[in-house]
Parts: sequence; C-alpha cells; structure tokens
Amino acid sequence: MNRHNLLLFCAAAVVVFFLAMALFAPLIAPYEVGESVSDAWEDSSAAFPLGTDNLGRDMLTRLIYGARTTILIALAATLLSFFVGSISGLLAASRRGWLDSILSRTVDLLLSFPPLIFALVMLSVLPVNHFTLITIMAFLDFTRVFRLSRAASLSIVTSDFYEAAKLRGETTLYLLRHEILPNILPPLLSEFGLRFSFMILFLSSLSFLGLGVQPPDADWGSLVKENKDGIAFGITAPLVPATAIALLVVSVNILVDGVVNRVVRGDKQR
Repeated sequence: MNRHNLLLFCAAAVVVFFLAMALFAPLIAPYEVGESVSDAWEDSSAAFPLGTDNLGRDMLTRLIYGARTTILIALAATLLSFFVGSISGLLAASRRGWLDSILSRTVDLLLSFPPLIFALVMLSVLPVNHFTLITIMAFLDFTRVFRLSRAASLSIVTSDFYEAAKLRGETTLYLLRHEILPNILPPLLSEFGLRFSFMILFLSSLSFLGLGVQPPDADWGSLVKENKDGIAFGITAPLVPATAIALLVVSVNILVDGVVNRVVRGDKQR
C-alpha cells in the first residue's frame, strides 16, 4: 500500500506539474514561442536547459507552450466527447425502443471508419485550427463513450431499485441523475483517463503527420516532427517532447486508476 500511494503521489505530481506548465506558460517561458535565439540544435547549457530546435528556438520554451496547446485541445476534446457520448448512452439505455436503435446503429456505422484515416480526410478539406481539431477528435471519440455508457446503464435499468424509482413516478431526469449516473461513474472515470490519454496520442499523431497544430503554435507532436531529422546526428531534441508525452499519458492512467479504486472501495464500505 505504501508503494502504491507513493506511485499515486508521483503520478499526481507529474500531472499537476504539466497542468501548471500549461496554465502559466506565458509567465514561466523564458522566450517567445517562435523566437529564434541561437544556432540550430545547440546542446543543453545554462541559457538553454533543453538546447535549441532545428530553427534555433529554445526547446524549453517550445515544450512549455506545447504543453499548453496539447493539454488544452486534448482535454477539451475529451470533455466534449464525454458530454455527448455519456448523455446519448444514458438516453439510449433508459428510453430504449427506436431511439436506442437509431443511436446504436449510427455509432456502429461511425466505428467502421478508421479514426486516423477519417481525421486526415476531414482535416485535408477543412481549415485546420483548434476548434476543428477539438470537434473532429470529439466526434470520433464519443462513439466509444456511448458504448460504455449504454452498456453500463443497461445493467442499471433492469435492476429492482430502478424499477422502484420508476413506479414512484420519478422523472427521466431524476432517474438519470440519481439512479443511473452514480452507479456508472467508476467505469466512466476510468474511461475518461483512457480517452484523455488517447486524445494526447491522437493529436500528437496528427501533428506529426502535418495536419494537427499548425505553426506558429506548437504542440508536442509537432515538436517531434520538426526535430526528427536530428536523430541521425545524435540530437536529443525530439526525445524531449516524446518523453513528455509518455510521462503525461502514463501518469494520467495511474492517477485515474487510483481515484477509481478509492471510489470503488468507498462504495463497498458504505
């Protein structure tokens, strides 16, 4: 348990560190995000702790601003996908009938498209900006949330306490808020961490392919793309954002798993 708590504390510290980096980027970044301050691919020094990139820009500054863009877009897309997916899944499970059939078949159709290929096609014809990225990523991801929300809700709507609440004459909104949602919250929380991690990786993949965040903005995926040629010369610049991606994804999953375990244990004790 002590090792588990230590691991959970370390994961929380990493997540808080990156969130603080994203929130206070203009205050803590030593330079402007697109400012060339030295020669290309300089080694780490007192002036440039993480060295410089392919255009002589400070990697620490780019990493800080990249954290802001990456976390903002990934979090916004995850929240939007969960709002749409969980609400539609709850309604499909509670109302059943034609509404459930329409929503389920629509989701099945959307799931048949490979997400990355679908996103690349859409981004090739739409203006690439933060709003477009958030909308497309949420649209592709809400289907997974819908299926989880619907499956978890179906086990609730057939229970005795749910039927008793319906017989009392409770409204649909009451049933969703007080009978279904509290009982499916642990799997939704666990899925939230998984989907948020997926959004970070998905956004980084789009940026690496050139259809994600566009210059002069920076995200971690675009930082890897801009500096990938330096690997052949032993330059570590692309490893910095790649390491940040891995640290944040792993830490988020550890933290969410720990929170879910505590919620489940609390429910069992009650």
